[in-house]
Amino acid sequence: MRSREKVRRVDTKFVFVTGGVVSSLGKGITTSSVGALLRARGYRVTAVKIDPYINVDAGTMRPYEHGEVFVTHDGAETDLDIGTYERFLDVDLERRNNVTTGQVYLTVIQQERQGTYLSQTVQVIPHVTDEIKRRIYEAGEVAQAEIVLVEVGGTVGDIESLPFLEAIRQMRFEVGRERSMYLHVTLLPYLGTSEEFKTKPTQHSVATLRGVGIQPDGLVLRSKSPFPDEARRKIALFTNVAPEAVFSAYDADHVYAVPEMLEQQGLARWIERQLDLERVTPELRVWQDAVRVLRQPDANVSIGVVGKYVAMPDAYLSLMEALKHAGIANHARVDIDWVSAEGVADGDEADLHAFDGILVPGGFGVRGIEGKVRAARFARENGVPYLGICLGMQVAVIDFARSVAGLDAANSTEFDPYTPHPVIDLMPEQLEVDGMGGTMRLGSWPMQVRPGTRIAALYAGRLEAPGGEGTGVVLERHRHRYEVNPAYVERLTDAGLVVSGVTPGMAGRGAGLVEAVEVPDHPFFVGLQSHPEFTSRLMRPSPPFTGFIRAAVERRRAASAAG
Repeated sequence: MRSREKVRRVDTKFVFVTGGVVSSLGKGITTSSVGALLRARGYRVTAVKIDPYINVDAGTMRPYEHGEVFVTHDGAETDLDIGTYERFLDVDLERRNNVTTGQVYLTVIQQERQGTYLSQTVQVIPHVTDEIKRRIYEAGEVAQAEIVLVEVGGTVGDIESLPFLEAIRQMRFEVGRERSMYLHVTLLPYLGTSEEFKTKPTQHSVATLRGVGIQPDGLVLRSKSPFPDEARRKIALFTNVAPEAVFSAYDADHVYAVPEMLEQQGLARWIERQLDLERVTPELRVWQDAVRVLRQPDANVSIGVVGKYVAMPDAYLSLMEALKHAGIANHARVDIDWVSAEGVADGDEADLHAFDGILVPGGFGVRGIEGKVRAARFARENGVPYLGICLGMQVAVIDFARSVAGLDAANSTEFDPYTPHPVIDLMPEQLEVDGMGGTMRLGSWPMQVRPGTRIAALYAGRLEAPGGEGTGVVLERHRHRYEVNPAYVERLTDAGLVVSGVTPGMAGRGAGLVEAVEVPDHPFFVGLQSHPEFTSRLMRPSPPFTGFIRAAVERRRAASAAG
């Protein structure tokens, strides 16, 4: 076997991942795990998520229905699977890596209006499928990828997916069998009454896939537990897939254990043979170390997340993973407790006493806002480590303005347009915006840190484009319309609030927008206007999250010692 440094240059190859039987099977985790195993072998890998919905992007979709909106560095509002890809592959993806029906048809219709197709009758085949293929090829070319992973959202048989399945069927003939392969993810249910795994759903799913012209090369079967060889042989026989190409993706105790689980079954070795790749020894130490900490942590901490979408944890998926990364970096297991902001708004602060740290995430709308303000006040007054993300920073500023700076009834104009002290206000460039999708401050923006602050200490070693002796700039991703009102910054800082980060020179705003605040003489009280959870990786945890969990661990140990 050859070392990772000697991996040869190959023409771009494609792995197409489809799903069947039911949605939410874990196609995204499967795709990401395949990518992680290929990256561990030294290959340049990128991933494309195909979403068959007609929305142009995920920006206007309800979190309760669709989960979190993930923001890429170039400002695209995408499906949450893009975030999973970034975390597993340790790459920064772009708007071109998320393809939706809305994007494809919008482009085709615009081209038809512009006369691109001349006198042709515009049809699904070839015009729509050609546009789909163009986007997939482009994503690989721009990333200079050796391997492109393409996940087709939804399940086989959905009418919305048909143009995309036809497009990837055509690509097999365009690039050849040696440069493409199909991996199908299905459900393998276990029926307790008969005490056996039922293979019929997988048989029907593969038959449906073959009905649109695609014969899968391999199968990944989702199940509660590993299935016996008898089920493997039966599935192989009825699906025309080799037994050695049928893999078990059984429930894992931790999502970061999935890559090694699939590696041990030989999935990556099989892909090497399918795509004529060199046999390479993978470097999986980072995954093994992470799982070891998750299973045998040195400490446990309890973090209360006070939000409005707590009934749908996927609405905060990147945040949960960032907390997990920070816990691993501190050799601690992070137990997340979801606290309804509406309950705290009604005066129920009893649960907050139990936490080693309190986090208030981003969000939109007035519902539960006073609960978030109360949570920030509780953390500030009781010395509980606090991390405020986006709206979480804004509610901390609102509390500080009311409770410390003497600005009674201070608020955000998002929640009270007639507040006498609009310490949070609409960004000027947002005043004339009429549309909803893609109209916020989005993507990576610079934050210039103030020397000597906690933020400067947290980001030490990561600062880019130095702005002078002792200062520097870090990039984080944003998704918001409102900001700390510059007219109130002096009154807030005079009262003791520390502005530890600003956006330098934005739109001629002088000192720039407030990016980070902190409260001095507090174990840990930090708020950021950005969403640092979007850039957190298992390999490179987010500094604010790492510092927050470190403070929570110290609080737990101090409480135990005092005990």
